[in-house]
Formats: sequence, structure tokens, C-alpha cells
Amino acid sequence: MKVLITGGAGYIGSTVATACIEAGIETVLIDDLSTGRRDFGEGRGLYVGDIADGALLDRVLTDHPDIDAVIHCAARIVVSESVTDPLGYYDTNVGKTIVLLRRLRDAGIGRIVFSSSAAVYSAEGGQGVDETGELAPSSPYATTKAMVERVLQDSADAGDFRAIALRYFNPIGADPRLRTGLQNPLPTHALGVIMRASANGEAFSITGTDWATRDGSGLRDYIHVWDLALAHVAAVQRFDEVATESEPYQVINIGTGDGVTVRELAAAFERVSGAQLRIVEAPRRAGDQAGAYAIVDRAAEVLGWRAERSIEDGVRDALAWAEKLRSLD
Repeated sequence: MKVLITGGAGYIGSTVATACIEAGIETVLIDDLSTGRRDFGEGRGLYVGDIADGALLDRVLTDHPDIDAVIHCAARIVVSESVTDPLGYYDTNVGKTIVLLRRLRDAGIGRIVFSSSAAVYSAEGGQGVDETGELAPSSPYATTKAMVERVLQDSADAGDFRAIALRYFNPIGADPRLRTGLQNPLPTHALGVIMRASANGEAFSITGTDWATRDGSGLRDYIHVWDLALAHVAAVQRFDEVATESEPYQVINIGTGDGVTVRELAAAFERVSGAQLRIVEAPRRAGDQAGAYAIVDRAAEVLGWRAERSIEDGVRDALAWAEKLRSLD
């Protein structure tokens, strides 16, 4: 098999590419390197450019007429940035995806695996959510993911292609062999903030301590990025069994099935690192939600996949990668 991975030199895309290669799947990557790293694409068929560049897409598809499926990871992903630049996010995440999909359709490529997000769900109560959960995206970023899902569903219903949307929960960690990881040395997610606070000797602030969770802090489902990558391999390998001609569009949650509160994440960091965090409490921020965790029965049933790595594994690999990233840069 051969797959085209958009955003293939980024954090998720590069890890997915590694997992595909280890599974015997040939890769072709497109990445504009706005956030991705060129070294993440070395030896993996990297084309540098924009997914909406028609000439580039024509060259890729001409060079590789045997592409079996596309894993679409390319996107802008910073929630706070999407609030201040919604037009940029709608243009990149939705508009450019439509350009890409038209080219793929015209080339006869009929299998799409889409990197969606659990951010499309309502997450008010800190409860588990399955694929039928209420959709209530709370940021322009999340809305772009929901919009692309709708584009894929309608296009699949029209016979343009078949599609599987993987709704990621909260990726952490790095490739366990440290070949790739977060390219951003200052990540904005909770574990990144904890790591930065510890490294700088600063306090870690828990924003919101009165949520309806077991300890009052927000709750998320933190999935190791390698487990996430293996879910993509399963989606590609089982694509024709999952997205059929009669049901051409499918949605699957990709998470651990367990919620971890912010306090529990901080405690896991302390256990793994041996460091003692100084923790302060702060009020909720505008737009914050209690969070949710994945109900993952569908992934187990149709993909034969379950997450295997622990929160401690994710913290350990994130710390190891951060150390390696300092030596690379």
C-alpha cells in the first residue's frame, strides 16, 4: 500500500508516517514546513508546499498514481490563535482542504482518513462521550474540524469518495524511539505548560477548580501519540471494511477511554520526573470546559485497536523528546 500524508512533517503526521512505514506501508508526504520539520520528512517522499497548490498536487499525483489512501493531518491547531485569527483558520483548515479534496476526487483517489478532533464535542460535564455525542465546537479551530467532517460526509454521500474521521482526544508523548515528537519547544497544552513551569522554576496554575469532576480540576483523555499513530495504520488497513459503499462515511473516537484530571496529570509528571511542582489555583478562563473522555468501543470493534500506553509513558516520552529537541536545535 501507499499513502499520502498531508502535514506529514508535523508532530502527528510524522509519527503516523513512522507507524505506516513500520507496517510496510509506503509514504508520500506534503508539508509546507510552516510548523513541521524538514528532517521529519527525510527518506519518506516529502514534497514541500501547500496542500492548496494545484501545481504541486498535480506533480505529487503524477509521480505517484498508485496512492491508495490519503491521511489528512495538515491544519492549523492552536485554539487561542484561532480565536484571534478565525479567517486564517477557516481559510487554511476548510478552504484549502476543499481544494485538496477536489484534486483527489478528480484523480480517482477514493479513500480519505481525516484527522478530526474531540474538540467538536460538547464537554461541559467531564463525562465519557461516544460518536453520537452532542457536537458543540467552542472555538474557530474546533468549528473548522466539524465543518470538514460535514464536507466529507456530504461528499461521501454524493459518491466522491469514502472517508473515516478519527476524532482525536489529547495527544501527548513522542515516538518511543525518539525519531519524532513535538516540534514546538513551547507547546501550549497542559503537559507542555507543566514541563515549562518545572524547567523554569515557576508555579503551575490550575485554571478552574470547581468543575464537576472527581477533584474539581478539568478532565481530559490523554492519548500517547504512538497509540494514535497505530490507530491510523489500523484505519488504512481496514478501510474497506469500515467505510463501505453502502456506508461511505464513518466517525471513530481515538482516545484511551479514561479521563485524567489536571491534578492527576501534574501528579503523574511529579512521579515520572521526580520534580516537585509548585501549584497555584486560578479561576476558570473564558471558554474553558470541564472536559470529556472518549468512549472507545467503536474503535475496538471496527479497527481492532485500543490504546496501550499509560499517562506515565506519555510524560516520560515527552520529557525524553524535549531533551533530545534541545540537542537537535
